[in-house]
Amino acid sequence: MSKEKIYAEAEIAAKLAEHGLTGWYLEDGWIRRKFVTDGWPTTLLLVNAIGYLAEAAYHHPDLAVTWGKVWVKLKTHSASGITDKDFALAKKIEEVVLWRPPTGGPLEGTPNKFVKGG
Repeated sequence: MSKEKIYAEAEIAAKLAEHGLTGWYLEDGWIRRKFVTDGWPTTLLLVNAIGYLAEAAYHHPDLAVTWGKVWVKLKTHSASGITDKDFALAKKIEEVVLWRPPTGGPLEGTPNKFVKGG
């Protein structure tokens, strides 16, 4: 049995706010987030980016994927609840998939809509 702290439902909103995870919410025992993309190629890039982060972290979310949307669900299966692992991976996903080059920098960034929080 896991010795990780499992957060109670009443604690999760505060933990999400503490980590700056404003687009994430608790539903049915998972923290969740929807991302909207500009189409299938970007959706696949998003799924692969999340997959890379999850494998590097050795903590794997559930994903639901459609043409222009990806839903991410996180909970720690071994602990049967939401733990610090979930908040940490959610934060890393946010940092990576919503990153854009700063204005005026050497990278101009894509002119496409690309990925945004849903």
